Amino acid sequence: MHNETLNAETTPESLGDFRPQASSSHSPGTLVDKYGRHVTYVRLSITDRCDFRCTYCMAEEMTFLPRSEVMSLEESLRVARAFVSLGVSKLRLTGGEPLVRKNVMWLIERLGALPGLDNLVLTTNGSQLDRFAAPLKAAGVRRLNISLDTLDRERFRRITRIGDLDKVLRGIDAASAAGFTRTKLNTVMMRGTNDDEFLALTRFAVERQLDISFIEEMPLGDIHDRSRTYISSEETREMLGRHFELIPSTENSGGPARYWRIPGSESRIGFISPHSHNFCDSCNRVRVTAKGELYPCLGQNDALNLLPILRDGGNDDALRQAITDSMGIKPFGHDFTQQMDAPQVVRFMSMTGG
Repeated sequence: MHNETLNAETTPESLGDFRPQASSSHSPGTLVDKYGRHVTYVRLSITDRCDFRCTYCMAEEMTFLPRSEVMSLEESLRVARAFVSLGVSKLRLTGGEPLVRKNVMWLIERLGALPGLDNLVLTTNGSQLDRFAAPLKAAGVRRLNISLDTLDRERFRRITRIGDLDKVLRGIDAASAAGFTRTKLNTVMMRGTNDDEFLALTRFAVERQLDISFIEEMPLGDIHDRSRTYISSEETREMLGRHFELIPSTENSGGPARYWRIPGSESRIGFISPHSHNFCDSCNRVRVTAKGELYPCLGQNDALNLLPILRDGGNDDALRQAITDSMGIKPFGHDFTQQMDAPQVVRFMSMTGG
């Protein structure tokens, strides 16, 4: 384990003797941290590579991992099996862009058949969906999240640096044609970049019976002064409320979004608010990077490296024990608000995985 906590956390006295307990059983809720939160959701990155270079996710000139440092598809499957055996019921595949990974359907087909995995989902930029949507549906993927920050072609190119909006729009249509429902658009809110399009993006989603979540920009990567572009969920919700009747909903997709409904519409309008209304107290998720680093918290640098176990002969019990041990370094929360001008988590979002 490498332990690089940004700000040492004071553990409550009552939790000072906390030791995670391992179990090889398949009972739900085995992974419990020292705050009593059950981890049932894993975001698994299968590549740090992408066919876009989004400004908030990557540097313009990225140095990608050598192939030898990336988990093989077989290793990714083994990690997923271990988590499911410990009670995880939701698995989200992320990247980079997961669909650029060679032979990705080999992995997805096997994940879709895992007993105990109730919810296999995928986050994508949509560029590959016109050819993958139908096979993904057939393999057992339940839902798709598609990143879409603008409907303007030139602006899309500026944000993604090399992306083609038309490919993404074709991918959204292909997902609907393949039978996916509750497909969600993810829009990162950036003042001065796309804040004049939130209404148009919402109408786009409602017209197509898609969900949409607006995400507060997070201070990850070597990008400074994000406070200049930050927009809160409240500001966007207030603006949308002048055009739509937004009714709070108690619906939960298993992630951090809080939803609102528009009467007469199937669409849900969500807000992911790591700054203004962080969701740390109910956090049920961890992340595994493409190089096998298990991050219990997106906003901290603590991680446990699973790759040596996978490659140095460790058996499945050793892998489960390591995953269980990671519950001991899961902090109560992050401190994104204090990092807006000078991020202390210097890895880019593409390196962490979604």
